[in-house]
Amino acid sequence: MKKVLVTGVSGYVGQHCAAALLKAGYAVRGSLRNLTKADDVTAGIKKEVDPKGNLEFCALNLLADEGWDKAMEGCDYVLHAASPFIMKAPKDENELIKPAVEGTQRALNAAKRAGVKRIVITSSIVAMLGDINGSMDLNQDSWTNVKAKHATAYLKSKTLAEKSAWEFIENQEGDEKLELVVINPGPIYGPTLTGNLSGESMTMYAKMIKGQVPMLPRGSVNFSDVRDVASIHVQALENAEANGQRFIVTTEKPYTFQKMALILKSNGYDKVSTKLAPNLLLKILANFNDELKGLMPFLGHMINADVSPTMKTFNWKPIPIEKMVLDTAESVQKIIKD
Repeated sequence: MKKVLVTGVSGYVGQHCAAALLKAGYAVRGSLRNLTKADDVTAGIKKEVDPKGNLEFCALNLLADEGWDKAMEGCDYVLHAASPFIMKAPKDENELIKPAVEGTQRALNAAKRAGVKRIVITSSIVAMLGDINGSMDLNQDSWTNVKAKHATAYLKSKTLAEKSAWEFIENQEGDEKLELVVINPGPIYGPTLTGNLSGESMTMYAKMIKGQVPMLPRGSVNFSDVRDVASIHVQALENAEANGQRFIVTTEKPYTFQKMALILKSNGYDKVSTKLAPNLLLKILANFNDELKGLMPFLGHMINADVSPTMKTFNWKPIPIEKMVLDTAESVQKIIKD
């Protein structure tokens, strides 16, 4: 049985990836910063699949060398999903950039030393936003200009981490070359396995359902369902055509946050607000609110993403927006009630 190291297995994406890998017949070694989370992660995965003894854990830190070589032992592939995800602007941008870049480099170096065949890295469409200005048409060749006016710490962290990965692959030495595939999702939603609502996506949904989001930002973006994201990660491990490619995994069309709210409202979530906030108001408030400051790159912009290469390579079609929205809401609502 082939074994995959999944970094950041306690995260929203990491846990879904682990479950998808187990369903596909792989053994999984998941990395955690703190092994005390192992029981919670296992319980979440068991909601989807019985691990049957094929799930184990190890301790890794993106900012420390210790444990990486041992974590790679016996692994055929690596799925590197561990990276800080905080949309709000930190006081020091290196709080996000340093662990993202250094963690990626540690994963790549250790995988190379261990003779791992391929690593699949979770990036984001925020690494593809160009100059972050006006309408943005994203494709496999798009890159965010980290010197652009609205380039936040989070955008920089994802862009610089992914660029460092491609530079590593291009400059690696030796006859046995480590292969790389990068997955670029948009804002990720879908059911939670852990029941943890502290993440950015789940926090927003919980607040919307409770009526704690009085107004929504303008602008549109291609959203991602965590189940699609996990599925493409798993398929990318051994798909011959995927090597050396970046794959956008989002809805085919861009949607507004208001569209999401309208879907919720029309399906019985009565407290959800569908009102739009004036851009000027949000820009003023962003000076005093780090979370709003993190949303500025998306404010008032139309973002389009080309998912056709992903659909063709993996014979894939995105989960419909309505199913994504309602499945997420049902998952969150159950936790709120409990």
